[in-house]
Amino acid sequence: MDISVFLNPVGSEVFENSRLNHPKQIGNTITVYKDEDDFPDLEGFQIALVGVEEERNAVDNEGCKDAPDVIRQALYPLFNHWQDLKIVDLGNVKTGFEVKDTYFALNQVFLMLLKYHIVPVFLGGSQDLTYPIYQVYENTGKLVNITAIDARFDIGQDKESLNSESYLSHIILHQPNYLFNYTNIGYQTYYIDNETIDLMKQLLFDTYRLGTIKNRPELAEPLLRSADIITVDAAAFCASDMPGVKHSSPNGLGSEDGCKMTRYAGMNTKLTSIGFFNYNPKYDVNYLSANNLAEMIWYFFEGFSLRQNDYPTAENRDEFTRYIVRLENYDDIIFLCHKTSGKWWMELSDNHYIPCSEADYAMAMRNELPDRWWQFYQKLM
Repeated sequence: MDISVFLNPVGSEVFENSRLNHPKQIGNTITVYKDEDDFPDLEGFQIALVGVEEERNAVDNEGCKDAPDVIRQALYPLFNHWQDLKIVDLGNVKTGFEVKDTYFALNQVFLMLLKYHIVPVFLGGSQDLTYPIYQVYENTGKLVNITAIDARFDIGQDKESLNSESYLSHIILHQPNYLFNYTNIGYQTYYIDNETIDLMKQLLFDTYRLGTIKNRPELAEPLLRSADIITVDAAAFCASDMPGVKHSSPNGLGSEDGCKMTRYAGMNTKLTSIGFFNYNPKYDVNYLSANNLAEMIWYFFEGFSLRQNDYPTAENRDEFTRYIVRLENYDDIIFLCHKTSGKWWMELSDNHYIPCSEADYAMAMRNELPDRWWQFYQKLM
C-alpha cells in the first residue's frame, strides 16, 4: 500500500520558522517528506515522526490540532548526536471529512510502519488518537501493553462516546480485545473518583500516583520497558513546565521527569509507538511547552540510540545472571539481570518475563512477594 495518499508533506513554513543555521541540527540531518512527488522509501529507517492534526474528539481543547508543526519548529533546531540513527519525518496525516476517516488514515500509516519495523513518534492532536493506534493490533493478533503518562485514567462514563477523556474505556471494551495490561504513570488522585481507582485494581492494571513517581522516579523505568504503546498527555506535567495545556494543573510531573521517562522509553526494544497529545499552542507561553516536548523527543532519540538486546530469549540466556529466590509459602521466583545493561526481569514462565528493578529482587530476598510478580501471575492464571 502507498501510504503517501494518507499524508501531507511538511510545509515550508516549518523550516522558515525553525532557526536552522547549522548542518548538524535535526532539521538538516533527517529525511523529511516535503515534496508531494518525492515520498521517502521507508526501507532502513528506524524512527518516523508523524503529525496528526485532529481535535474533533478533544474535550474542550480547540486548537490542539495545530500542535504538530509547532513541536517540529522546536525540535528541528536541536542537534543530532546519533549518526547511525535513521529518522524520517513523514509529515501530517490528512484530516478526514469525519473523525473516523482520520482514524482510518492513521491506522493505515501505523500498520505500514509496523511492517517496516519503524517506531513512529506521533505528534497530536488529541489523546483519543491512542484508540486507532491500538486498533492496529487487530491485524497482528498480538497482546499489547499500553503505558500512559497521564494525570487521569481517561476511562469516561458508561456509554460515553469516544473522546480524549474516554478512549481507554473503548479500548477495554473493544472486541476482540488485545490489551494485556494498562499502566498509568503519574495519576493525580483528586481528579479521579474512588470507584474508578477501584476498577483499575480489579482489572489488575498498574497505576502509580504522582507522589510515588516523584519520590521514586526509578520506578518508571520497568513500567516503560514493558510497554508496546506509550501515550503521553501534556496535561500530566505541571503548568509551570507545560503552560500550553487548556486544562493545566499546578501540580504534575516536571520537564526533567518527562525527559528521563522518554529516554527510558527509547531504550525499550519492545516499544512499537509513542505519542504526545493534548498540547495546545494557543495557551503556550514563549513556546515553553513546545520546547519541553521537543526535548522529550530528543531524549527518546537518545534512548533509542542506546538500545541493547537485553530482553530475555532462548538465544541470549548467557547474557544474563540468573538468581533463584526461595520464599516461604510461595513458589521460587527467578530473577534475571542483564550483564551489560544491568536491567532486571522476573521469569513467570519459559517465554514470559516481567520487567522489574533490583528493588524487587531485594524485596524477594526479604521474603516479600513483589507486587508486580503477583499481579502478572494472576493475569496469566
